[in-house]
Amino acid sequence: MGKRFLIYVTKYKDPELKVTNRIKKYLEERGQEVFTLIVEKDWKLGEQEENQFPENIDIMLVLGGDGTVLQAARETIHMHIPLIGVNLGTLGFMTQIELSNLENALDRLMAGDYREQSRMLLHGSAELKNGELHEGLALNDIVITRQGALRVILLHIYVNGSFLHEYQADGMIVTTPTGSTGYNLSAGGPLVEPGAKVMTLTPICPHSLNHRSIILSPEDVVEIEIPLGKEGKEQVVLAHLDGAGSFELRTGERIRICQGSESARFIQLSKVSFLEALHQKMKD
Repeated sequence: MGKRFLIYVTKYKDPELKVTNRIKKYLEERGQEVFTLIVEKDWKLGEQEENQFPENIDIMLVLGGDGTVLQAARETIHMHIPLIGVNLGTLGFMTQIELSNLENALDRLMAGDYREQSRMLLHGSAELKNGELHEGLALNDIVITRQGALRVILLHIYVNGSFLHEYQADGMIVTTPTGSTGYNLSAGGPLVEPGAKVMTLTPICPHSLNHRSIILSPEDVVEIEIPLGKEGKEQVVLAHLDGAGSFELRTGERIRICQGSESARFIQLSKVSFLEALHQKMKD
């Protein structure tokens, strides 16, 4: 029985649509129904997506790198479409299909030779002093960074309403297991199997030798408060959700981070795909 496939591709990743048409032709010749969604630009926080998705899609093939996979997952999170990435980028921690193995992977998808994995998301929300409300979902991470000149920022971290610690650092990363291979990894945080259900707090360049990452339960609620900075000066920092835009937080404001009510659905062609990718990256 045929499946309904959606090919999701950003214009700049496959400008001449060579890979897109290769996939479309291969699937249609084997009796599959194929839709194509060509995205013109990157998704940004606060923008209203205008892409029109067909209904009752069985599998979404996302062409690009990890950033494109993040974008597609965010846009379709409420549609519960299972997706799998085709690597047109470089890192490819979130993509499973390489062009060298494309047709074999498509055969397995058509045959149903795969399993699904649920990936947790983070929900971040902040009500500012001026009454503005910023909120959104992040599949990868929510990051607090300094703004402007190079300087250390002070952050007060609360977990479930209890004060945890004051950090002096360049920022703070709150990441999902999916996002553990991104900025968290560069900042010295732990790698986490993407199907796990945990939150990780990793300070960015902490100005202390004993500050390490902290792994929390998905039921925990993290609040990052912006206190007065050094010498009692007001601080202004930036909050980023999946790197898709940012907003300012000032002294006296805080962002609340918890597990999102939705989950992303990823297709797994191999039970050890994450470990295989990790092994390969360690060899490179």
